[in-house]
Amino acid sequence: MMTVAASRALAGRRTCFVGIGLPSLAANLARATCAPGIVLIYESGTIGSKPDRPPLSIGDGSLAETADTVVSSAEIFNYWLQPGRIDVGFLGAAQLDRFANLNTTVIGDYRRPKVRLPGAGGAPEIAASCKETIVVVRHTPRIFVDRLDFTTSVGHGDGPGARERLGLRGAGPVRIITDLGVLEPDPGTRELVLVNVHPGARVEDAVARTGWPLRVAPDLAATEPPTAAELDALRALTS
Repeated sequence: MMTVAASRALAGRRTCFVGIGLPSLAANLARATCAPGIVLIYESGTIGSKPDRPPLSIGDGSLAETADTVVSSAEIFNYWLQPGRIDVGFLGAAQLDRFANLNTTVIGDYRRPKVRLPGAGGAPEIAASCKETIVVVRHTPRIFVDRLDFTTSVGHGDGPGARERLGLRGAGPVRIITDLGVLEPDPGTRELVLVNVHPGARVEDAVARTGWPLRVAPDLAATEPPTAAELDALRALTS
């Protein structure tokens, strides 16, 4: 349900900067269903990749083999991403806070971490410069924390006006999609609010698995279940 909901978020988008893992699976599902013309861009320099299985990394050969073109990473960042030419960035995270700031660097103290994560990669630039960002994560207390151990990518900083003060070009995270539902930033406070719940999920579960007092939208909606076509396309990608 999480992957299907994330793929639907790309309907009508033209270009997507894709992170590896669940974001990549969702983006390729969108290409097979609701967004057949979307151009998928990966950090390694592939533009218009059309893999028939989830890539293992940004260096996966299937990305270059199926791309419309391959350019240098420097061109991807300097010409496509930083000037704001990409509609949406798709990211994951190890930790996320109430303002959708992301940690993909370390768990614990930076100098003596409990876990050292893969690191920033292109995530800070994606979060800063894409017109919008969508984050795909599982809804667990380990991920939804009151305070990040390390801020790798800025979402909405410390609230209203933070992105503008930092000079960040894009709108930042507009949607957080989890295995329980969908959260969006409040237009005034920029704090995340639960706006959708998936079939079988409960509001109480989302609240209990969040490290801060989670706000729930008064007009909370229910996510439409996956269609047969969406499930067939997802199974074809993961088989």
